[in-house]
Amino acid sequence: MIAFSGGVDSTFLLKVSADVLGKENVLAITACSSTYPSREREEAVILARLLDVDHELIISEELDIPEFRSNPVNRCYFCKKELFGKLKTLAAAKGYAHVADGSNLDDNLDFRPGRQAASELGVISPLREANLTKNDIRTLSRELALPTWNKPALACLSSRFPYGETITGTKLRAIEEAENFLKDLGFQQLRVRLHGNIARLELDPSDLLRVFQDGLSLRIAGRLKELGFAYVTLDLEGYRTGSMNEVLK
Repeated sequence: MIAFSGGVDSTFLLKVSADVLGKENVLAITACSSTYPSREREEAVILARLLDVDHELIISEELDIPEFRSNPVNRCYFCKKELFGKLKTLAAAKGYAHVADGSNLDDNLDFRPGRQAASELGVISPLREANLTKNDIRTLSRELALPTWNKPALACLSSRFPYGETITGTKLRAIEEAENFLKDLGFQQLRVRLHGNIARLELDPSDLLRVFQDGLSLRIAGRLKELGFAYVTLDLEGYRTGSMNEVLK
C-alpha cells in the first residue's frame, strides 16, 4: 500500500512498485483533508488512472487532532501518526503486507518529525532505503516518461504556518486560494507563508523580478488582500524548502 500524494516521489514509487510487484499487488491511497490542496487531489486521481493502478481516497482530517491544530514544533508527528495508523489498519484489512511512503534521502537533511511516527508504525520508505535523492528521482522519473519528473515540490498547507500559530480551516483556504491565484498567473515553485495577517511570498528566484512587471505586484497584493491578508510581502531569498524550520536553527 502506497501513501500517494501525486508528487514526484510517491508517483515514482507507485510506478516502480507496480512494475516490480505487479499492479494487482499494489494499492495507492490518497488521504484528503483541509491541508491537502484540491488541485493535488485531482492530479493524484489522474496520475493513478494513467498508471492503471488501483487507487482509493480516504478522509484523514488533521484539524480534528488538537495537538496538530495547536501547531507545535512536532506538529507533523501527530498528523503522520493518525494517517499511518489509518493506513496500517486498512492495509491489514485488505491483505497488504506493507505500507510505504515516498520519503527520500534528502528528507534526512530537514526537520521531519513525521519520520518518528512512520518508524513507530513500521511504515517503510523504499526510496530513502535505496539512497535516492530528489534529483535522482527526477532523473529516473524522466527516463520512465512520468509527467511528474519536473513537478514542483509539494508540502501540505500546514507548512505555511509558523510554529505556535493555530491552524484553522479558514486560514488554510485563504492560503490555498492565494497559491492557486499565483499558479494561474504562471508562477510554479512557490509558497504563501502566513504570519498573522501578513502573507510572505516565496517564489522561484527567477520569478522575483517578474512580480514588478506590468503592474503584477498590485494585482497580487489586491487579490491576497481580498482573501483576508492585510499585508503582502516578497521574500528576497525566494522559495526554499522548510523555511519555517529556519527559526529552529
